[in-house]
Amino acid sequence: MNTEPQKEHQWLQKLVGEWTYETEAMISPDQPPERATGTESVRSIGGLWVVGEGQGEMPCGGAATMIITLGYDPHKQRYIGTWVGSMMTYLWLYEGELDAAENMLSLNSDGPSMTGDEKMASYRDVIEFKSDNHRVMTSYVLGDDGQWHQFMTVSSRRKQ
Repeated sequence: MNTEPQKEHQWLQKLVGEWTYETEAMISPDQPPERATGTESVRSIGGLWVVGEGQGEMPCGGAATMIITLGYDPHKQRYIGTWVGSMMTYLWLYEGELDAAENMLSLNSDGPSMTGDEKMASYRDVIEFKSDNHRVMTSYVLGDDGQWHQFMTVSSRRKQ
């Protein structure tokens, strides 16, 4: 059971460090985006996994704590992970892949619809490195029209 990190695991190590972030979220289509800020600390577990813990504000107000885990499953040949937040009871399960340029990680998940009708919806979070010290996560939901609709961006900058 002594697994050596592969190049896919090494890509995740770019996330390791101390970050500050700014969030912009579309809460309602007829209102301007809500903004929030916070910090995130990401550490490596054996070079195979990364665990990030974020602390900050919710776009609608109030404090939040979030934890993300990310790894790579060589058998599935997919990135995998989880996400939990202090604002909900749902455990998000991620599965995804890197783009051909190895600059963007797309993570797919199913979770509660934001419409409040207790339906499930498909989501996609795309983590893109703009530089070694700046990354942007863009979140999308699959609409009833079959199109992906952006509802949030999180711009993270490495603390210097």
